[in-house]
Amino acid sequence: MSEWEGKSKGNKLGYQIFIYVIRKGGLRPAYTLLYVVALQFFLFSRKSTKASFQFQHHKMGFSWWTSVRNVYKNYYAFGQSIIDKIVTMAGLPNNFTFEFNGEQLLLDMVTEGKGGILLSAHLGNWEIAGHLFTRLKTRIHIVMFDAEHAWVKQIMEDATQTKKMNVILIKPDLSHIYAIQAALDNKELVCMHADRYLPGNPISEISFLNEPAPFPMGPFLLCSTFQVPVSFVFAFKTSNSHFKLSATAPKIYPRKNQNGVELAMQEFVSVMEEKVKQFPLQWYNYYYFWSKETC
Repeated sequence: MSEWEGKSKGNKLGYQIFIYVIRKGGLRPAYTLLYVVALQFFLFSRKSTKASFQFQHHKMGFSWWTSVRNVYKNYYAFGQSIIDKIVTMAGLPNNFTFEFNGEQLLLDMVTEGKGGILLSAHLGNWEIAGHLFTRLKTRIHIVMFDAEHAWVKQIMEDATQTKKMNVILIKPDLSHIYAIQAALDNKELVCMHADRYLPGNPISEISFLNEPAPFPMGPFLLCSTFQVPVSFVFAFKTSNSHFKLSATAPKIYPRKNQNGVELAMQEFVSVMEEKVKQFPLQWYNYYYFWSKETC
């Protein structure tokens, strides 16, 4: 099977170009430019295009032609998610509206003063959700792989001029565990993706869209170990200007020796599967996700 390399698609120059266009002309020219950029990825990113097509055709069951179109639409949606992230975090003029199903659940989590872990995936627009979490009036910590972090974080900070969120880098020496523990001890929120891993990380295979797929055990081990409330949070774009955010009821999972890790993984994957089926064009996964690749 293919493996994730620890970084998302896109490059530094691409981000900088879109930031410039947004600042000079707003959303419309940026979205227009995106048609060309999405076509470039569609035509020349062969490995990611193949993986995306396999998902649309073999997993979602779309026809060959619909799957081809969906691959292009997925690239376009991914580009939109980046543009929308920049616009929202920078406070640039826009007509975005938001619907947050479960916000009160997270407010209650903060009010109870226990801190908590928010799990999501490379699905929808996590950054939009993360930005709105500032309304929870507590410090937010985003856990990221080092390969994803450096230049993306710097560009976004330069563009948005905001440092409301703290980034915790995943390090080989496991020092990030202590940073996460410190955040939770301070009754703050820790956000992380729970759908990808790097080679060598502990994994467990869970049935996902009717086939075993490897998921990282790390995030769920943290949930079980720290004994704090855990919520699964997602954000999706439902129209050109409207976003729908959702959060599951916070839950404290049993410890590892009481099968808490397995329970957390099963429940997270179940929610993720539901969301992927509902929004197949907004799963930004560009490698073959399952244990055995479909030809």
